Amino acid sequence: MGEFEDKKLSTAETEVPKKRDYEKELIAIIKSGEPPQAIRKKLEDYHENDIASVWEELTKEERIKVYRLLGNDTVSEIFTYLGDDVSRYLEELGMENAADILESMDADDAVDILDEMEDEKSDQFIRLMDEESRHDIGLIQSYEDDEIGSKMTTNFIVIERGLTIPGAMKELVKQAADNDNISTIYVVDQNECFCGAVDLKDLIIARKYMALEELITTSFPYVYAKETIDECIEELKDYSEDSIPVLDYDKKILGVITAQDIVEVVDEEMGEDYARLAGLTAEEDLNEPLLESMKKRIPWLAVLLVLGLVVSAVVGVFEQVVSQLTLVVSFQSLILGMAGNAGTQSLAVTIRVLMDENLTGGQKLRLMFKEMRVGLVNGFLLGVLSLIFIGFYIELAKGRGFGFSFAVSACIGFSLMIAMLISSIMGTVIPMLFHKIKVDPAVASGPLITTVNDLVAVVTYYGLAWILLINVLRLAG
Repeated sequence: MGEFEDKKLSTAETEVPKKRDYEKELIAIIKSGEPPQAIRKKLEDYHENDIASVWEELTKEERIKVYRLLGNDTVSEIFTYLGDDVSRYLEELGMENAADILESMDADDAVDILDEMEDEKSDQFIRLMDEESRHDIGLIQSYEDDEIGSKMTTNFIVIERGLTIPGAMKELVKQAADNDNISTIYVVDQNECFCGAVDLKDLIIARKYMALEELITTSFPYVYAKETIDECIEELKDYSEDSIPVLDYDKKILGVITAQDIVEVVDEEMGEDYARLAGLTAEEDLNEPLLESMKKRIPWLAVLLVLGLVVSAVVGVFEQVVSQLTLVVSFQSLILGMAGNAGTQSLAVTIRVLMDENLTGGQKLRLMFKEMRVGLVNGFLLGVLSLIFIGFYIELAKGRGFGFSFAVSACIGFSLMIAMLISSIMGTVIPMLFHKIKVDPAVASGPLITTVNDLVAVVTYYGLAWILLINVLRLAG
């Protein structure tokens, strides 16, 4: 009985408590007939992201009711979580109200939304905003998409170096009304040049008699607004700060990159690399027009068509092998597929390693030899398995005799080993060469490597079949 109770208790302890269904609760609150003040009070207990998650399920009238209840500041926070649908919802508000919402957002979030609109409508919204918002949006839009300045926010706290501790606290409280990124406070000198940062916690616990200078971290990391994302993304990832200042070349602080901004930038970079792995020139979205999607895909497809014709031409060179030993054609896809898989794996490892800009030539060489060994050992193991299983398959299913069956399977196994070895080398060397000539190695990825590996595998497979099976063992016919 005691053992049974222990097991029962153990099972109960491992049960995961059921989470609240916030979406269901929010829909019920919004659709309820309660007084507006009661609805607003309840909605204020929920995170803006949760409210945004039910936005699509509400009617236009219900959304307008929420707009009125929550006010511009809260609605602007909700809109930052709505993704690509923001423009559609802004139209429900009218131009002036929508401009007020955009004005209440962080400038970088407003820029993201405005950039999705037609230029004429975007300009109309900007003209309706106050001067400060127009300045901040114009500043961020002045940078190219690949420059870190285009990703910064102007939401930050800055104080002067010569303040006392009570003076710094007073300035913090004053600026916190308009800026909520307060965990790190940036410090400038009398010339408004960045000279360090103060942690909020250190400022709170500091004694009044202490000098502010004692709290300043003068070696705090920073980036320049004109730096490209590729140049500084690794540096940004290396620091675990809530935000990092963005400066102009005169060391004046223009904005900050928050931890959330860094996550978004890394996500965008990964998305672009993933697009390139698929042979695309840029990412596509769900609502992109047909012609735009075609323009992104056609260039690589045209290149790959030419390379595919080269592969087909090489197969044509071995027409004599196919005509004399038709069975080998059945296993062509096996060799091509496994060679492609091995090459893609090496490619993925190589691109990841090449993200470290401090990689030495010796480390790159070591990576190449490591991938070569991995490809050789994996090819050998899979080649042995292929020799055994394919040999028995041909013997039992085709009835071609033991000697013939295992001669063919040995050729397949040996071809597999060589093709995987060479493909692993290609998957490492090609991105390294592209990286050497300052071309994003991801551009050389996916489809190109796969096609090159197809060529390698075809030559290896049919070449060995022609030499071993036809000329040495005389198995033709």
